Amino acid sequence: MKSLSSVFYISSLLLLLASCKTGKEYQRPPVVLQSSFDSVTAEADTSSIAEIPWANFFTDTTLTALISRGLEYNHDFLVAIKRIDIAKLQLKQAKLLNVPSVNLGVSGQINRPSDNSLNGLSTQTFLQKSHVENYNAQVGISWEADIWGKLRARKEVALLGYLQTTEAVKAIQTELVADIAQGFYNLLMLDKQLAIAKQNLALNDSFLTATRLLKDAGNVTLLAVQQAESQQQTTALLIPALEQDLILQENALQLLTGQVPGKLQRQATLTQLTVPAELPSGLPIGLLARRPDVRAEEIALKVANKRVGIAQAAMYPSLSITAAAGLESFKASNWFNIPGSLFGLATGSLLQPVFQKRELRTAFEISKVEREQAVIRFRQSVLTAGTEVANALARTDKLKQQQDLALVQTNTLRAAVYNSQQLFKSDMANYLEVITAQSNALAAELNLASIQRSRLDAMVELYRALGGGWK
Repeated sequence: MKSLSSVFYISSLLLLLASCKTGKEYQRPPVVLQSSFDSVTAEADTSSIAEIPWANFFTDTTLTALISRGLEYNHDFLVAIKRIDIAKLQLKQAKLLNVPSVNLGVSGQINRPSDNSLNGLSTQTFLQKSHVENYNAQVGISWEADIWGKLRARKEVALLGYLQTTEAVKAIQTELVADIAQGFYNLLMLDKQLAIAKQNLALNDSFLTATRLLKDAGNVTLLAVQQAESQQQTTALLIPALEQDLILQENALQLLTGQVPGKLQRQATLTQLTVPAELPSGLPIGLLARRPDVRAEEIALKVANKRVGIAQAAMYPSLSITAAAGLESFKASNWFNIPGSLFGLATGSLLQPVFQKRELRTAFEISKVEREQAVIRFRQSVLTAGTEVANALARTDKLKQQQDLALVQTNTLRAAVYNSQQLFKSDMANYLEVITAQSNALAAELNLASIQRSRLDAMVELYRALGGGWK
């Protein structure tokens, strides 16, 4: 009865200790968020464009095909997905931390001591042999009791590591989707600017021809012809430069989509793509749930919190149990003689670190500092996310105003070009007025195309900043 009571007492004590754990439960640190992103948007409106899957957010079929190809073949993204596979394997291994380790060993040993040594004399006296043989086959088991929750915390760290890797991959996907979309819009802008340059070059050619005829008629001087030629050459220089930029942008998109350099077929034009009048951003608190990079930083904070508990548990006693059983014999012929060759052993040890040159205490204090660093990084990620959204909203609003003004300016300067040409033909305007009007109109049209592209870029940036693109 006394032995049974002792066993019950020890078992109860082990269960009580196993229920203990170190470290504290995670609580999200307070973060500063604005009440709303935009005063125009009602605070009660929790909808956000980030909730729209990218395949529905982008309407151009060429662009969606490029994004699909990028998500399938982009090498950086594929490497990131492989990190998820690694995290899965680590998580699978961590689930077995509480399971005992099992080892199988087979050994044979022959010891021939010196005849003049104590071992040699003893061997000859007691065993009547000049050497000693020993054959062993055993199964060994070792197990550490999770008294302070250290192993449980390591499993949770592995799970959090898997989740963090998943969020990191989502963040890479949002960047990839945004990069492809913005590269595509830049390509359409270059198409538009190249068309504008060619149209203006044709206009410059017509004016140069007319100027030469007037010069032959003695109505203008050679200087007028030279000025017209200079304007025509300036416009002509734009064409190879824009064609070069087109090739580079096509190659950049091919690289993003994991393809070899080459030309990209597209049907849409820059003016066919529009920015929706309403781009709801939702509430700032939604960033904590939608932004993959913010979620990854919060998971990193949870990991740092768990590691504090692991470092603390390392300073407390650890209980290890080992056992072994098998067959052992001094003669190979008797090795498998059962039950004579059977043996077994069991050992339990309780180890309390006493003096480790302050390594354990230092590791514990470092883990607490690293947790504080993780808190700072998490808060910074939230602040960065909010700032990116605010900047994208400001760009979206102000670029709309710029586009409206640039469109009016372009129409005005196009009319000025026509009027200057008519006046020039009637000898009511000189060649400098025509050249100035053409130069201003060209710059205005190129600028309008750039602003249109920037508006589309701002829309994509807002979508990404709000956490869209990974669905």
